[in-house]
Amino acid sequence: MTSPVSASYARLAEVCPDLAVTELAPGEAAPRGGGWVGAAELAAGGAGLDAFLAWDEEQILRDHGRPGRPDVVASFGLHRYGWAACLLITLPWFLDRRAPRLPANEVSYDRTAGRMAVRVASFACLPGDPAAALPGAVVVRDEEALRAEVRAAVAEHLEPVLGGFGPRMRRRGRALWGMATDEVVEGLWYVAGVLGEEERAVRELAALFPGTTKPYVGSAAFRELSGPAGEPLPTRDRASCCMYYTLRPEDTCATCPRTCDDERIVKLAAAAAA
Repeated sequence: MTSPVSASYARLAEVCPDLAVTELAPGEAAPRGGGWVGAAELAAGGAGLDAFLAWDEEQILRDHGRPGRPDVVASFGLHRYGWAACLLITLPWFLDRRAPRLPANEVSYDRTAGRMAVRVASFACLPGDPAAALPGAVVVRDEEALRAEVRAAVAEHLEPVLGGFGPRMRRRGRALWGMATDEVVEGLWYVAGVLGEEERAVRELAALFPGTTKPYVGSAAFRELSGPAGEPLPTRDRASCCMYYTLRPEDTCATCPRTCDDERIVKLAAAAAA
């Protein structure tokens, strides 16, 4: 099964070999069993979410030698799902100016094998797009209208999922949408960097999240620091914290709100040198 976003999903698999996307045909059943879980099951917050988070619980214990707090386990699980799920919408927008609609009941994820299964029934695009005449196309007037479609598509998918994870994470409302904002920005920022288009991604994401787009929190929050030799070091200020500091306080992320600029420069300069 192919769709107007199939080429973008193929590029995603090239950039992230551990994230392959299969598109389901109309009426084709979503995969079940094994490591598969539907996004709607995660949203329900029951046994499906329990099984999903068991992987994070085991990974934390294996890598750190001690269990993580339940809210930290849930935060890790949401990050690992949200990062991948947001790319299903943002990468086709970034590469081909097409924003698919993917309600939670149309997405499944097998984290153990790095696979996602989706059914794309509709998508937004710009006038003049060759796909504009295809079934399911919603033609919008301009780039800003398309950005609004991207934000709406991500929110439509994530809102019920956040509802499932939220009680486990002991977070609500603004805190959850801060995490959602970070997953959108950092996922596309990373993939665009691998594709050699980091600068364009920074511009595009700044326009996607100018700071006034509820329910999202804040702006894309990119800024630049100066390295030891005056070299530019791009960074951003996350709207949320991934809680990794609870496991290894000395090793926070370079974009963490807990990391001061002096620490960021050290981390970013080391990463650039590597």
